Parts: sequence; structure tokens; C-alpha cells
Amino acid sequence: MKLSVLSCLLLSVALWGCSGLQSKVTKGKVSIVPMPANITEKPDSFLLNKRTVIVAATEADKKTAELFNEWLKMLTDYQLDIQSTGDHNAIILHSGSDTTNAEGYTLDVAQDKITINGNSGRGTFYAVQTLMQLLPFTTHAREMYVPGVNITDAPRFAYRGMHLDVGRHIFDADFIKKYIDLMAMYKMNTFHWHLTEDQGWRIEIKKYPRLQEIASKRKETMAGAYNDNKYDGTPYGGYYSQAMIKEIVKYAADRFITIVPEIEMPGHALAALAAYPNLGCTGGPYEVGTRWGVYDDVFCAGNDSVYTFLENVLDEVTALFPGKYIHIGGDECPKVRWEKCPKCQARMKQEGLKDEHALQSYFIQRMEKYLNSRGKRIIGWDEILEGGLAADATVMSWRGMEGGIAAAKQKHDVIMTPGDFCYFDHYQSLSPGEPLAIGGFLPVSKVYSFEPVPAELNKEEARYIKGAQANLWTEYIPNSSYLEYMAYPRAIALSEVLWSPAEKRNYNNFVDRLRNNLPMLILKGVNYAKHVFEVTGALQENKKGGLEVALDAKLNAGVITYTLDSSAPTPSSAVYAGPIPVAKTGTIRAQLFLNDRRYGNEYFQYFIYHKGLGKKVTMAGEPGKSYNPGNTAALVNGIEGNASYNDGQWFGYNGKDVEATVELDSIQDIHLLGANTINATDNWIYPPKQVTFSVSDDGKSYREVYKQTSFTGKGVNKIRGSVNNVRGRFIRLQMKNYGTIPAGAPGAGSPAWLFVDEFIIN
Repeated sequence: MKLSVLSCLLLSVALWGCSGLQSKVTKGKVSIVPMPANITEKPDSFLLNKRTVIVAATEADKKTAELFNEWLKMLTDYQLDIQSTGDHNAIILHSGSDTTNAEGYTLDVAQDKITINGNSGRGTFYAVQTLMQLLPFTTHAREMYVPGVNITDAPRFAYRGMHLDVGRHIFDADFIKKYIDLMAMYKMNTFHWHLTEDQGWRIEIKKYPRLQEIASKRKETMAGAYNDNKYDGTPYGGYYSQAMIKEIVKYAADRFITIVPEIEMPGHALAALAAYPNLGCTGGPYEVGTRWGVYDDVFCAGNDSVYTFLENVLDEVTALFPGKYIHIGGDECPKVRWEKCPKCQARMKQEGLKDEHALQSYFIQRMEKYLNSRGKRIIGWDEILEGGLAADATVMSWRGMEGGIAAAKQKHDVIMTPGDFCYFDHYQSLSPGEPLAIGGFLPVSKVYSFEPVPAELNKEEARYIKGAQANLWTEYIPNSSYLEYMAYPRAIALSEVLWSPAEKRNYNNFVDRLRNNLPMLILKGVNYAKHVFEVTGALQENKKGGLEVALDAKLNAGVITYTLDSSAPTPSSAVYAGPIPVAKTGTIRAQLFLNDRRYGNEYFQYFIYHKGLGKKVTMAGEPGKSYNPGNTAALVNGIEGNASYNDGQWFGYNGKDVEATVELDSIQDIHLLGANTINATDNWIYPPKQVTFSVSDDGKSYREVYKQTSFTGKGVNKIRGSVNNVRGRFIRLQMKNYGTIPAGAPGAGSPAWLFVDEFIIN
């Protein structure tokens, strides 16, 4: 997965035509991400060499100059002198005191100097990040031309965040600093550090040493996918000392990044309960979580010692983090313990609370008041809306956009982080070679399409949308190399969503600039994913009414070759010159080659050829919003949905039956009928009670030809029914939903989901 430094540099030479041994670099293409608000290219260019100086008068600007020098040394092996005055062959940094838009700046590259005027030190810092991208990305250059530009720039959103969960897997301080460096390069300004979880407490609290001794360690970790129910048998643990945290906070502040710590409450508290069992409703014993997911044991909302504990914890947390926000979680808090806990029920009666949701609101509001008294504001996940929102709370909307819309309408600040666009623990490619992830499908293109301000809000309400952030949950991300792979370049796409004017965003233009920008990641040693350049295929109808596959790769270089016999493409395979007809059952494989080397992921798609392929299909009822390919044609496109149901092929119905009818061109002989469904009861997805196929000549009168009532396999169940002496033009598939999930099973009492894909007719 990870390229060696040498191979990365060789690849950069192949892609960008630059040599690491050049002594002088000529003027290159202006290619900046995120896209500046206004940029004008000029014929002038500035020649940067060892005699160039940086002029910086304030301490903040001198620090920014030093950070620029660190980057320059990576490129040139030399650094520039930093002076208080100068006007020729100089990079002049000047910071003002404009607090109305402190992150704005102007940057002008002329023949004799580069002039940067930041609205504040923040603006100057971001201007220098832009300047870094104007430098040619090559190493050991003695001098280089900086292209002439005039830029006026400022961000669209004030909050531009990246999240990192260290509860499931912890990352050392050096990597946290690298994570912060990368955020700063792309003008992100908030690091949401998720420090406590069921599976591990990661921050030193001096008043409660058992948090370090017990809560920071678990006896083992899940191995493989969640439903495998396997464990590695290896103890795992770690935490950040307060000294380490102070060092990281300062490191971030030097790069104008604010850290928002998250201390989970009242749920996701099992690790803390293992250390201090008196804080739970049952008194334990508890052990630090080893399984992913949500646990019933949470902080007891009726126990005053819980609030004392959390207030003492937060006293130490607020002393470490100078930012205005403390994140208190508030998500995924089951109420089953509270419902049976005498202390919680007494608290509800004492406070006049109507239910356990109101009890959670009481808990959150009580902690908010305490943090307010310490000069802090709270952020919580959108569950804090339930039971009534705390007075000054900021809502982080993760379960879609709805929570953010509701909060904005109540005049509360909102950070948008919906799973469909911002959860970077989701798969980013449907390639069969992808490493294990939690699920979902979020390619770079979808991240880039994200619009943080919902259309449902009016202009006044939209002001409460302060920005957005990407979330990286680490259940399936055990090391820093894989974390980088999941974060980049998706984080770069989000940076442009949050910084650049919405009207200037263009995905194809972004990919072109990203391609020119990737050597920055190479020089920083980032194991970035190359899916944005992988070969993709789009199904479309051809002139004869059949289906064909149109291939594409966003890298505007190289050649796509393909095979139809399941063999791996090589540079000498058939060169793609136009759409490929789906004419038989088999696999289409395609690969982008650049200078005879593979680049990006391979396109790999198995197609089932059958009589219903591409034919008219009608379906009764609407599938669930999250499991809807958007077009009924997906039911007869020859592509079988995968077992992770994240590929946009499955139709999912919650508590409803399935009925679909395919119309063939004429009355024909039918020998086999089939469809696929899913059995994944842990995820509330049940096989149907019954599947029936019927045929008709006229679309009115149907006769049943095949029925099946047993579906025992786990995962994808392929229903195939052989039939004899059957003819028809209209073929109907009916699936009977399982009904209510039985007691004792996950989701008990809720309606079961029923999934269907690829209606096969032969």
C-alpha cells in the first residue's frame, strides 16, 4: 500500500516532469488548493535563491517565517535569512489587526519581491501556505522561479475541522504533530481530539490515577470485521501525559490550529467505569471495552459523585486546552440502565423530568453550566437536541443534516459533519483490494460535492452554520499509515469545500490542481490514496438498447487498457477507445498506465448477462433513503451488490415487502429466475419470509412459476430457480418482509430491513 520514498520521488518525476537534481527550476503552473477567492496571474516571476531574505517584524511573523524555512529546506537544503527590514529580493511578511476577517490576506508576487499582507497573523500564516504551493515541488534546487500572481483570499467558513478518534487506536505524539502539519498546509484550523471512549481513556488526569492505570488499557482488540466476532488476544493501551498534551497544544497554536478536546458523557464511558465502578448505575464490575459499538453501561445521571468526577476531570482538561470549546459527546447513550436505576428515577422525579431523554438533557445542561463557569462553551453530537438543547450549546450534526437544521432554526451554532459526506472511515473505492473499513462509500468526488449550508435554511438561519469537519473513527484504522490513506486526499477536497467560494468550485479543475499538488504529500511522506485517479466505469444504454461501460480516469495523462477474460490488464492489453458493450457474462478489468507503470486502482467489475439486462423495470414503493440506488434500472444492470451493501446497488426496504416487474421485448422462453438478498441480522437486515416469481404475457394476468421460503446462508443469499415450459413477457418478483425483529436480537421490536438486488432472467 505504501510507496517507498524512492519510488514516490521517481513517480513524481514521471508525473510532473521535474528532476530532483535540477539546479534551477523554471516557472511552473499556478495550482493552489484550496482555491483562493481571487487570483490573477501575471507575466512577472520572482527568482528565489540563497540571497533572498524574509522580512518579518513581529514575533508571530518571525515564527511563520521559520515554518516557511522548514518547508524550503525540504526542497532546497537551505534556509533564508530572516530580517526586520528589506525591500529587494525579499519575501515581506506584514500582519495587520483586522479582526473582522482575521484569516484573510493578500499575496503579490512581483519581479523583485513577494509581498504578503495578512489581516492578522493568521492571515499571514495562510498566505505563506499558499506561497509554499507556488514553489516548484522539486528537491535540491539552488534557485527557483515563483510565478507572478496577485491573490486576495479569505475563507468561506470560520470552522474548518479534522477529527481524530484515539480511543479505539492511539497514535503517538509525533504523528499527531504530523496530522496537525497537514491540516495547516490546507488551511484547516480546528483539530477535534476524541480522547475518551469505551475502549480506552487517553488523557492523563492527575486527580484520578486509575484512569491511567486501568481505563487506558484493554485486554484485547477485535480482529477483522465486526460480525466475525474474533479477537487478537493482545493487551492494548496508552495515554497522553499532560506534558505531551501541552507540547501538542503549543505546536498546534503555532500553526493557528485550535484543539477541541472531547471527553465523552454520559455514554461511551465504559473505560472510566472500569476504573471507577461507583460511577455506573449497577456498580459493576466493569471492564474496558474490547468490542466495537455501543454499550448499555453509562455514567449514572442520578449519582452526584458522577458530576463531581466530571467537574474535576474538566478542571484539568480546561487548564490544558485554551480554546473556547470543550466537546462533551452526548451521542449514543442507551437509557436501559437509567430506566431501572433508582438513583436516576429519583433524579427524574426530583427535577420534574418526563423521560430519560429529558434526563440526558439535564445531564448535558448541568455540565454546560459548569463549563460556562470556567469560561468555556460546549459542543455535542446532535443527540444533545433530544430532550431540549442546552442554552449555549453548539451542535455537531452527524446523523445527516437534520440535526444541524433543527439547531440552526433554534439559533444555535452548528458544525456540519454528516456521515454521507464527512466520515472518512468509510470506503473510498469499491475496488476488491481495499483494506477493511467500517462500511459506507465516500469517494473524493462525493466529499467535494458537499454543501454545508442546507437549502432548508433561510439567510438568517444559515449564519449559524459555522463550518464542517471530517471525522476519522479508528475501529479499523490501527496505524498511522492506514490513517493517512483514509484521510488524504479526501481531507484536501473538504478543505476546498470549507475555504473556497462555493461558486468557484469545479471538481475537474480541483482534480487537475490536486494532481499538481500531490508532490507536497510525497515530500511530507504521506501515504495518500490514489483513488481519485483510478479507472471508473459508468453503465449507459447503447443505441441498440443494450448496456455498455464507459471508462474514465481523472488523471489527464497515460493510457487505459482493458481485458474481458478476467486477466489483469497490462500496457499491451487492448487500449480503451470507447464504451465497451456488456455482451456476455464475465469480468471487465481496466487499468491506467503512465509510462508503462500502473497508476491508481484498477477497475474490476463482474457482469451477469441475462435477458432482463437493461430492460424496463418498475418497483412498488420507495426504498429507504440510505439504500436507494436512485434508479430502478440498477435492479437489472448486470451488477450484483456486494456483501457490505455499500456499493449503491442494493434496494433496502424497512418493514416493507418488495415487488418488482421487468418487461421484456417480447414473449420469450424462461429457464431460470433469480435475485439476491442479504442475511445480516446483527445489522437488522433479515432475509425474506418468502420469494415468489410470476410471469404474464400481457402484464395483467400473472401465474406463479417459482417459490422459495428458506434462506439460511449468512451474507448474500443468491436465489436461483430453474423453471420448465415457462414463457412470458412480464416477470414479477415478490419478496415478503420478515416483519418485526424478535426479542433478544439486535434491534428487537423494530421492523426488519429487506434488501434486494439484481433481478435475473434467463
